[in-house]
Amino acid sequence: MNQTTKPEAVTHPRTVEQIVVGRATSDGAGVKLTRVLTQSLQQRLDPFLMLDVFKSDNPDDYIAGFPDHPHRGFETITYMLAGRMRHRDSAGHEGLLQSGDVQWMTAGRGVIHSEIPEQESGVMEGFQLWLNLPARHKMITPWYRDIRSANIPRYVTPEGVSVGVIAGSSNGVTGAVVRDETEPIYLDIDLPAGSSFSTSLPAMHNAFIYVYRGKVQVGEKAVEAGHMAIFANVPGSDGISLAAPESARVILVSGQPLGEPIVQYGPFVMNTQIEIDQAINDFRKGHFADTNV
Repeated sequence: MNQTTKPEAVTHPRTVEQIVVGRATSDGAGVKLTRVLTQSLQQRLDPFLMLDVFKSDNPDDYIAGFPDHPHRGFETITYMLAGRMRHRDSAGHEGLLQSGDVQWMTAGRGVIHSEIPEQESGVMEGFQLWLNLPARHKMITPWYRDIRSANIPRYVTPEGVSVGVIAGSSNGVTGAVVRDETEPIYLDIDLPAGSSFSTSLPAMHNAFIYVYRGKVQVGEKAVEAGHMAIFANVPGSDGISLAAPESARVILVSGQPLGEPIVQYGPFVMNTQIEIDQAINDFRKGHFADTNV
């Protein structure tokens, strides 16, 4: 249920440090997608490791989905804007992700899962964000939660801006998921033409927006659809402010950096090469399918 909320005053908004255009790629069994947050940005946007954007109305681009594959050492957050995706994993979890839903999965010490579309036509659209785990939690028990669209807290500003709070908090509204270590904030912001929006952000957070409809203005910078804007970490800044010269939709993501080494080998993200070698060995021995390992 939406509530009306007046945004907090932001007196020193962050500026845009860099605008990034994603690169077309494919993953899984040939699913076409755009990778926006790549490995080269992992240190800059710590604790976030990857952002993939998928959108197509051609079933050949997505129908084969993501068959069984492993993960260790981080969390995956899948936000489905349109479509239907079935999740199954080796920890015994299963769920159907539908339009507007969010799936939050903690891979922890290791999980094998699949994500397979349950539709034969129509638009498949959404995001998958990877969130790192601190070293002391990388080997925790796998965890999974489906969050229905109706259960995502939402608010509307006096200017008609609608905000879904997937994680963290914004303008006094607490989201569906809270994480103490990385403090992620994940908002879906729907801005009518001519509106503006602001929200406070912790000064130490790394933060970015991705515009997926229309365009927004951040200070003197215009950010077009299909572009990510990384916000500068300026001492004394207290949040972000957006203006919408036309109707726009944006995701805003921020988090507390872990400041730890990041070593990635495909679906495994650990702190050392020795830990990566162990993950590979454990997977080959079938330990990821053993919930008691």
